[in-house]
Amino acid sequence: MSEYKFIKWFEDLRKTDVPLVGGKGANLGEMTNAGIPVPPGFCVTAEAYKYFVENVKLEDGTVLQDWIMGVIAETNVDDSKQLQENTAKIRQKIIELPMLPEIAQEIEDAYKKLSARYNKDAVYVAVRSSATAEDLPEASFAGQQETYLDVYGVDDVIDKVKKCWASLWTARATFYRAKQGFDHSKVYLSAVVQKMVNSETSGVMFTANPVTNDRSEIMINAAWGLGEAVVSGSVSPDEYIVEKGTWKIKEKYIAKKEVMVVRNPETGKGTVYVKVADHLGPEWVEKQVLTEEQIIEVAKIGAKIEEHYGWPQDIEWAYDKDDGKLYIVQSRPITTLKDEVKTEEAEMTEEMNVLLKGLGASPGVGAGKVVVIFEASEIDKVKEGDVLVTTMTNPDMVPAMKRASAIVTDEGGRTCHAAIVSRELGIPAVVGTKEATKVLKDGMLVTVDGTRGVVYEGIVKSLVKKEEEEKAGGQVVVAGAPLVTATEVKVNVSMPEVAERAAATGADGVGLLRAEHMILGIGAHPIKFIRE
Repeated sequence: MSEYKFIKWFEDLRKTDVPLVGGKGANLGEMTNAGIPVPPGFCVTAEAYKYFVENVKLEDGTVLQDWIMGVIAETNVDDSKQLQENTAKIRQKIIELPMLPEIAQEIEDAYKKLSARYNKDAVYVAVRSSATAEDLPEASFAGQQETYLDVYGVDDVIDKVKKCWASLWTARATFYRAKQGFDHSKVYLSAVVQKMVNSETSGVMFTANPVTNDRSEIMINAAWGLGEAVVSGSVSPDEYIVEKGTWKIKEKYIAKKEVMVVRNPETGKGTVYVKVADHLGPEWVEKQVLTEEQIIEVAKIGAKIEEHYGWPQDIEWAYDKDDGKLYIVQSRPITTLKDEVKTEEAEMTEEMNVLLKGLGASPGVGAGKVVVIFEASEIDKVKEGDVLVTTMTNPDMVPAMKRASAIVTDEGGRTCHAAIVSRELGIPAVVGTKEATKVLKDGMLVTVDGTRGVVYEGIVKSLVKKEEEEKAGGQVVVAGAPLVTATEVKVNVSMPEVAERAAATGADGVGLLRAEHMILGIGAHPIKFIRE
């Protein structure tokens, strides 16, 4: 489809096309051409942005690019207020200037062709920014690259493309480029326009079991509606364990799914939470989300993606209610795999009284005093060694999670926030118990087995002793010569507690320091230390 000057369809892109369409666009093209069912779409290339800023003129006849460079030249990037004001001025100017007709025509034509694939005049799309400078890591735009969901109609698409272009000039991105010595005039941006998946069912899949680290198993979490509910942990999803190769469904856990996320029916854009019983019917709350055939279909596409990338993947997937097909929304490597966890059944004794059962989300055994909290404002109640019990954790609870000996939640699956953070911290966790905050009371002594998903009454000395012995016997083994790559592989630093484990990975250094997380853990504002 080479009739366009400023548009590239996913089918025409490969991973080598980063300079033209950025990392996101190139990766979507790579997966599309690997036969992975990615929602179709196109990229408004970096050439379009370059052509726009070099050909649009202001009222006084000044070329937009020259005006932008003039504003930047007069900006002291170390003056936060001036930097914020001047970059905001640039973004506003890009947004308010009309799109050049030659670019607008191509976007309109491509959008209509995309819509025509679904026999419609217009379809809902997502519009995302994609940085393209080969020598400028996309990490420098972390949290700044714009994503617009449920965009509808040509005018809306063009407006969001310009807003993506404007995001190149956030204060943070501009500051980074200045400090790293990058030429502002040589940095461009592509915009990805992709068909939205109107999810009937959706979820997350790990192509290696993230709890046991068994690479022969695929774990699938599934819920009704859009995937936001599963990722956030606001719903306890169904869980299916599939054996690679034989495609045998080894385990099925059918959860009680109370809520779901759907497109806002009033505005037609954005998302809202609704009760499953009201939206679909009471019988859907405890109904199995995926059929046996769908479970195997999801697992097989997961294995295909893993094979393509050569490493176990964390994949977001969805079935579109409009065409009934399975689509892959995102894929990234699993970063928390360790040696396989052995899960021999412990010998039951009279001292092991089971209080609760749920999903083992982070392996290991932890014991201590129960502290039940419902809001992040209560995290100070959790002291070192306590067992944190809550409905579902959120990022604001991480300081308390670090102090806990174990974590137990009412809601969530093995891909929810509590599960992922617990595995990262190495803290035992049991999620999706449904009634932990009712059964467990403040001050109770309990033992949490995060491998088997069980909470026992009291301190089970045999389990605790075994856990201590295994930890004492653990050691980092580095075999053979270290792997040397042309690209340095660095770690993100945000939790001092896992510094030794990060250092043992053999990483090339620190790529990103999240100092704000460490400062929050101190419990005092930085200004206090400055004044003192």
